[in-house]
Amino acid sequence: MLDFHNLAEFSRANCVGICAFIVPANLLATLSTIILAVIGRPTLQLWQSASIASIFAVLMVLHVYTWFMANVVMSPTYILLGLAITCLLTNVATIILQKRYLHRFKFSQNA
Repeated sequence: MLDFHNLAEFSRANCVGICAFIVPANLLATLSTIILAVIGRPTLQLWQSASIASIFAVLMVLHVYTWFMANVVMSPTYILLGLAITCLLTNVATIILQKRYLHRFKFSQNA
């Protein structure tokens, strides 16, 4: 069984490695979601990309919360939290806007 305390300690002890992986992965996954929406890929592919990007963003939020639990409140924690929230909102907005765009595009073709 996973002990949350040990998992939080692991997260804080390996912060540089975790952030070195999660930050670029989060940005690239969110960028791929935006690119898939712009080039008009099917909704299923967009949902898959947004899901993967959201997993990275949630992992980053959880990593930052381990630092908040240890009372470490510095600018990098807020920057990483802001980046994760921005990526989450971007993924949700991309899905919503892509659905609206497809809906309008279908009506304009029928007219």
